[in-house]
Amino acid sequence: MATIYSDDNNTDVKRAFTLSIFTENYSGLLYRVTQIFTRRKINIDSIAASQSEVKGVYRYTIVVEETEETVRKLITQIEKQVEVLVAFYSDVEDMIYQEIALYKIKTETLTSTNVEKIVRDNNARFLSVDQHFCVIEKTGHKEETEELFNKLEPFGVQEFVRSGRVAVSKEEKNLSTYLRELENN
Repeated sequence: MATIYSDDNNTDVKRAFTLSIFTENYSGLLYRVTQIFTRRKINIDSIAASQSEVKGVYRYTIVVEETEETVRKLITQIEKQVEVLVAFYSDVEDMIYQEIALYKIKTETLTSTNVEKIVRDNNARFLSVDQHFCVIEKTGHKEETEELFNKLEPFGVQEFVRSGRVAVSKEEKNLSTYLRELENN
């Protein structure tokens, strides 16, 4: 099993880590993985699940704020799940990541030119506009989506939702490489 460890020797300081878990697609597996977090009393800050670049292999991207030592132990436990093919963690600097946020506001607020300017200035876009409400989409880091929320809040945000982090490693190694390494071991 492949595990990527940080070069940072300071393992007792809590900081953000992105966990990448590649699995076969079995019902109940996400529950079993999240139970490992629950038993260790580790809060999941963000979670996203999707297909990977390899047919039949799925990826969970989970963000936690913990010590590196705790994350190492967590990865070891996750890798013990039969359907988990490979799991590793990375520091924020080692990943390229984004989140998507949707904001629903009343259409009548669009008469204010401020809203359209705020949307443009924050590199967001209108996804849908109808008679009663409009939906704005913003892709970026958590801080960016929160900043736009704070700017739109005076105009009456009716609904707000942000996805979990989606991330890819800056390393050249990809899932196929990890799977070949697994087969060779």
